[in-house]
Amino acid sequence: MDIILLLFIFTLAAFLGFELISKVPSQLHTPLMSGSNAISGITIVGALLATAATAGSTFATVLGVAALVLATINVVGGYMVTDRMLAMFKKKEDK
Repeated sequence: MDIILLLFIFTLAAFLGFELISKVPSQLHTPLMSGSNAISGITIVGALLATAATAGSTFATVLGVAALVLATINVVGGYMVTDRMLAMFKKKEDK
């Protein structure tokens, strides 16, 4: 029963996230990405805590490390995209 509830919550979150992001105007994407990067940093802390808490189980440790790697990729990639978007608004210098 718990797995059905978790799958329902995951599906609902994915659908609502897609709907929310598709309704955001392009002018707000950069500030929203900066905020979501900060929130994604919290997932790194959560992955570290989950990995440390499950030190006895090899499978749980592997899942925790995978979560840590994916969260780190998400944060780094998000900051790279945000930096690139902000660079589009900078004035170009004449040489």
